[in-house]
This record gives sequence, C-alpha cells and structure tokens, in this order.
Amino acid sequence: MNIIRKLPGPFLVFLGACSLSFGGLIVKSFEGATLWQILFWRTVFFLIVISLYLALTYKKQVFRSFYNLGFPGFFGGFILSLGFSGYVFAMYNTTVANANFIIQTQTIFLAIFGYFFLKEKISVITLTSIILAISGILLMVGSSLSPGQMSGNIAAFIMPISFATLILVVRKYPTVDMVPAQFVAGVFALSIGYLMSEKIMISPNDIFLGFLAGFLQLGLGFIFITIGAQRTPSAMVGIIMLTEAVLGPLWAWLFINEQPPFIVIIGGSIVIFAVLLQFYYLYTSEKKAI
Repeated sequence: MNIIRKLPGPFLVFLGACSLSFGGLIVKSFEGATLWQILFWRTVFFLIVISLYLALTYKKQVFRSFYNLGFPGFFGGFILSLGFSGYVFAMYNTTVANANFIIQTQTIFLAIFGYFFLKEKISVITLTSIILAISGILLMVGSSLSPGQMSGNIAAFIMPISFATLILVVRKYPTVDMVPAQFVAGVFALSIGYLMSEKIMISPNDIFLGFLAGFLQLGLGFIFITIGAQRTPSAMVGIIMLTEAVLGPLWAWLFINEQPPFIVIIGGSIVIFAVLLQFYYLYTSEKKAI
C-alpha cells in the first residue's frame, strides 16, 4: 500500500478511471447471471478488497473508523449503494456509451444540489453547463425508444445523483471518512443483490467475471481514486475522470462490437463539453480563492 501512496496523485486518479471504465464491458460479458446476481457477486469481491485496504491502512483502528462515521457516514454509504445498484442495472439494460455519458453528469447534479441544500449560487457558466448537459442527454435518450433501454437510461441517473448526494454529505460533514463509507455501501448493495435474486449460485465463469468487476474494476478503481484525489486538485480529478466516459464505450466497441448510434456520440460529446465547462469554472474559482 505504501508503494501506491508514493505514486503521483493525478496518475492514481487516471489508473482509477481506467479501472472503472471496464465496468460496462464486464457486465455485458456475463453469460447467464441476472443483474441482481451480478450485483451480489460484484459486491462480494468489492467488499473483500475494501476489507483488505481497511485492515492494512487502519490496522487496530478499523472498528473505530466505522464508529466515527456516525449517521452521516452510514447514510452516505446507503446512498452510494443505490448508485452501485443503479450502475449494474443501467449497464445491463442500456448501452455502455449511454450509461457512461449519463454518469458524467454528477458534477452538474452537485451544482444543482449545492444550490438547493447548501445555498451555493449558480453562476452563468454553471447554468449554461446544466442546459447543455440536459440537451445532450435528451439527444441520447431520444434515440433509445425501447422500454428496456429507456429503463437503463433512467437507472443510469441514480449513479451521478447518489455520488453528488454523497459529496454533499461529505461537504456538510467533512469528518466523514470515505473508505469505511464505501464498505457500508458494499454491505447495503450486497443485501439488495441477495434479496432480489431468486438464487445466488452462478457459473464459475460468471463468478470469475464477478471477481474482475468487484475486486479489480470497482475495488482497485475506488482505492486508486480515493488515494489519488487526496493529492490532486478537485477540478483536475473531475477532468481526469472523464477518461472513464471515453474508454468505457471504446472497450465495448472493441471487444463486444457494441457500436453506439451517431446521435449518442453527439449527445455524449455535448455532455462532456458541459462537464468540462463546469470544471473550467471550478478551476478558475479555486485560483481566485488562493
């Protein structure tokens, strides 16, 4: 773990974004598992890697770290678990491109929630970003008229909304530790997958894919981002995280021949531009504050 901490922060965030970008490809590669079985096994291996990280990092203070979470931390973990569930549902029911582009709107939702719950002002640039993002999403969703794919598009919004809510909790209660909160999120997501599944056992091939999804893709991805973000400006973290939106559809196109319609690429590009515009505003605001 000390070796990881010695790596540059932006590089760790980039590694985390690359890890997360394989999520859609892995979910689409399951042979016979239902989406709830995928959620269950993905979370099993996610909890294993997070437990190892907690044991190595906090050592004898592991249980104290959970106690220190308090209600805000457990609430944040529950909200994040809904995001984990929405992610799998979205990747299972819509294209990887649609899900990845929609997930990138988390910065936009953060600005909206900040306005309503933290009384933060919305600038002209932020308002422009919101309008652009909505326009891009309407283009994308408008091309997905089948009920199944539309439900996946709607579910994809759960991830950015839950993440924005979690960040809101952290900003309201800055003492909340994100890593134990991720473990709490895993426990809730595991429970959801177990309760919604008719049976838990799946094929060895699908269990291996669950390992890839939970341990390598999600677990290591979150750990890299959590450590890297500590030494990287927030605006830069957001920009680097756009790597996930670019690489995710690319992996799906290269390995499972999932080619999104051109209108989705246009809509997704508008969303990415809107997010970049918001990051530019955040970056200039941070420089003025220094």
